[in-house]
Amino acid sequence: MRNRVLAADGRHLMVERMGDPRGRPVFLLHGTPGSRLGPAPRGMVLYQRHTQLITYDRPGYGGSDRHEGRRIKDVAEDVRAIADSLGLERFAVVGRSGGAPHALACAALMPERITRTAALVSLAPPDAAGLDWFDGMTASNVDAYSTAAADPDGFAETFTIRSDQIRQDPVRLLDDLRRELTDSDRVVVNDAGIRSMLLRNYSEGLRTSAHGWIDDAIAFCSPWGFEPARITGKVLLWHGMKDVFAPVGHSRWLAGQIPGATAVLEPKAAHFDAFPMLPRVLDWLVDERAHPDGTLPTAVPGG
Repeated sequence: MRNRVLAADGRHLMVERMGDPRGRPVFLLHGTPGSRLGPAPRGMVLYQRHTQLITYDRPGYGGSDRHEGRRIKDVAEDVRAIADSLGLERFAVVGRSGGAPHALACAALMPERITRTAALVSLAPPDAAGLDWFDGMTASNVDAYSTAAADPDGFAETFTIRSDQIRQDPVRLLDDLRRELTDSDRVVVNDAGIRSMLLRNYSEGLRTSAHGWIDDAIAFCSPWGFEPARITGKVLLWHGMKDVFAPVGHSRWLAGQIPGATAVLEPKAAHFDAFPMLPRVLDWLVDERAHPDGTLPTAVPGG
């Protein structure tokens, strides 16, 4: 079911609701670039788990209006508006890649509404003390994030041109990514079903502009507006140790900051291995009795 929801400041957000409409609610926050049509467990998986999944286009992507100058913390008010529109008082939240810092913002800023939080292959804040933010990161991301931090206007110009090219030929983004994929990531992305989904996801996210992509990158490189150390709820951090797009050191740092967080660091996995992990993470999110040791690879509390 698709809805347009009005945010507190009058912007429109494009929302998708999948799975069991009476099931336990989980917000899934998409990656960068992306859209509400990004990787998600299939409907059958959701019904088996008595779960409803809520996704939406972050501002500037797909059918959602831009929120120029947004920060990571601003996601909380948008998620609150969507939850209120759907009559959801309490819910879990999971973010993958670019969605992961936004999921952590929800945990920090609306703890009274969030039951559990999962952040998959997350970045850490740019001011993370003691973390070499770019260590292990692929050259294209180092260049993009460095430019976004130092020259936002130049970054915006570059990514506007790139998104125009991708809109004309969405395969171009996958081809650009392929040059930097690890062997593990290549296996995932070469799957025909995942490849088709990614093309649909990127096409929708960038169909009107590059604003969402631009604003995401600038927000990642700017103060987030909350301290991860103030998160008090149950948090699961999952990361592939071979990740070159968001290096595993970021989740190690977050695990050391968030009290009681459980870090699951998978030695043979990389960035896109987070896709097939989603159903198992969903089990942890919706089952209050579950401990990560029961459904996921070996958990390492504190990173």
